[in-house]
Amino acid sequence: MQLADNPGRNEPGTGELNYQFLFKYLDEIGYTGWIGCEYKPKTTTEAGLGWRAAHGVQ
Repeated sequence: MQLADNPGRNEPGTGELNYQFLFKYLDEIGYTGWIGCEYKPKTTTEAGLGWRAAHGVQ
């Protein structure tokens, strides 16, 4: 699975996709595969990684 928000292909939480719902659903169905991030941070790379804590992703 690969992710980027829409519109703009920026980090999760900057667009219209409900990543909290999607990550919860993936947990519920037992998804254990990789999740790749292919997005361009709106500002800096460090700031662009801040979404992980809000969604419980390590």
